[in-house]
Amino acid sequence: MRLKNKIAIVTGAGSGFGEGIARRFVEEGCRVIVNDLKPEGGERVAKEISSAGGQAKFVQGDVSKAADWDRLLKATLDAYGSLDIVINNAGTTHRNQPLLNVTEEQFDRVYAVNVKSLYHSARAVVPYFRKSGGGVFITIASTAGVRPRPGLVWYNGSKGAAIVISRAMAVELAPDKIRVNVVNPVAGDTPLLAEFMGSDTPEIRAKFIASIPLGRFSKPIDIANACLYLASDEADFITGACIEVDGGRCV
Repeated sequence: MRLKNKIAIVTGAGSGFGEGIARRFVEEGCRVIVNDLKPEGGERVAKEISSAGGQAKFVQGDVSKAADWDRLLKATLDAYGSLDIVINNAGTTHRNQPLLNVTEEQFDRVYAVNVKSLYHSARAVVPYFRKSGGGVFITIASTAGVRPRPGLVWYNGSKGAAIVISRAMAVELAPDKIRVNVVNPVAGDTPLLAEFMGSDTPEIRAKFIASIPLGRFSKPIDIANACLYLASDEADFITGACIEVDGGRCV
């Protein structure tokens, strides 16, 4: 059990990568807070994990809001008494389209969820980690922040910001024994895929897959296994790292 007796918050865990991470962590002995904006997904995941013998609780919240992060931390401590790991997975995008077609409202939401949420999570959790002697943050960014695709300019920028913020946090928080790492998935078959591609047809899927040397989209288990390593004590000397889980897309 690589995460035995560990407690983790996984944001955006009601579907996609977050769901995969939550399930994998529980398999390795972790107790998990399943966070999501949408209750139906989060409640389902927490219930299914609990029914299978794991420990998971759903806490609804919008990661772009400071008050929701304060409530999320309190709910975690009330439920489990401590916190060791925060997976900043929740994310959103604008539809794949020319950069000037993205509205200001869409731009603001992308940056609120993908970037400002990191600010709020740090403000809420870093003081707790300092008092408890350390902790782990993992940011689920994207290959879009390393090798941008056209049509996703503002999303690309938000993920680039998430990567740099996380690496800067790693340096500043290292004396506090707080590790901060990044996982960069390539496009996966998740609820956001159609938005990334602009449309979902066999032809468009084939075009995207052709850009990935290993010849497929990422899967939640791919991302979950990378997070499992970074969250475990096996990665005790790793901070500020970015792992591309991308089938060779960024080579």
